[in-house]
Amino acid sequence: MANGKLTLAMIGVGNWGKNVLRNMASLPKVELKAICDPSPENLKRAAAQYPAAATASDPDAILADKSIEAVAIATPAITHHAVAKKALQAGKHVFVEKPMTMSSEEGRDLQAAAEKAGKVLMVGHLLEYHPAVDKLKSLVDTGELGAIRYLYSQRVNLGVVRKDENAWWSLAPHDISIALYLIGKEPKTVSARGAAFLNPKIEDVVFANLAFEGGVTAQIHVSWLDPHKIRKFTIVGARKMVTFDDGDSTEKVRIYDKGADVGLNYETYGESITLRSGDIVIPRIDSVEPLKIECGHFVESALANRTPRSDAKDGLRVVRVLEAGQRSLEKNGAPVELG
Repeated sequence: MANGKLTLAMIGVGNWGKNVLRNMASLPKVELKAICDPSPENLKRAAAQYPAAATASDPDAILADKSIEAVAIATPAITHHAVAKKALQAGKHVFVEKPMTMSSEEGRDLQAAAEKAGKVLMVGHLLEYHPAVDKLKSLVDTGELGAIRYLYSQRVNLGVVRKDENAWWSLAPHDISIALYLIGKEPKTVSARGAAFLNPKIEDVVFANLAFEGGVTAQIHVSWLDPHKIRKFTIVGARKMVTFDDGDSTEKVRIYDKGADVGLNYETYGESITLRSGDIVIPRIDSVEPLKIECGHFVESALANRTPRSDAKDGLRVVRVLEAGQRSLEKNGAPVELG
């Protein structure tokens, strides 16, 4: 730590990594020491923006520098385990983008490496740091929504088509992390069906169902082959319902005083259902970039060497759901239990 600042290197400055770099470098408690990327074009662009930082094409050169205390990793998902483990073994605090790894075995290995090194390992579950999700968490935890009955999400677009991971691994970590964060536990089973239209065995669209103990279910729909751009999350409670629309610039959260109440019909002495429709409340949500909040949380956690919100445990449980969903995809939708 130099002058109360965290010395940091950025590994991977491509389409998303450049955004992580921008936010990390903007933090007053960060001293950007180095930038690493195998692409000369990416490296040249980043170096022009941050001329004081050293550059390298090989992460090993970065990890050998003892003056660097932390690294942020935004490389392809299949490389996360190898790069993050090397960084932890080199004594660095690590921020790694989602998904943490491509298997639960790799995830447990990273968790053990972080514990052995005594370093912070934080996973980039961006939406856990979104002010709108903070509001959802408050509504759930205070009981304002009543008992949670079910939730569902859509994350679709005509977007980037990947060749090294399907839409489930690429897009679903966002919604899985929100669901687990809000419900507070892992599902019992995961079932998923998908279809690969553009590349064989790489699903472009996936519909998944997460079944939790107590009867709560979560439905997740992800696709990069869709005419709409939708990033929406809905929670249905016994008392109220709420939506989080990340595509809405001003009214991201809407709370609906709506529900269906089961009561006694005194004429028939049977049960009756009464529909209730009350006010819609649109709370004010701070317009702070979630990525900046997330990066700031990592820096503060590393400086204090304390466990972050989206730690290795959080990263691992998301990977476990992804893994179960992948096995279900391969079994044509058969439910898969989380071991």
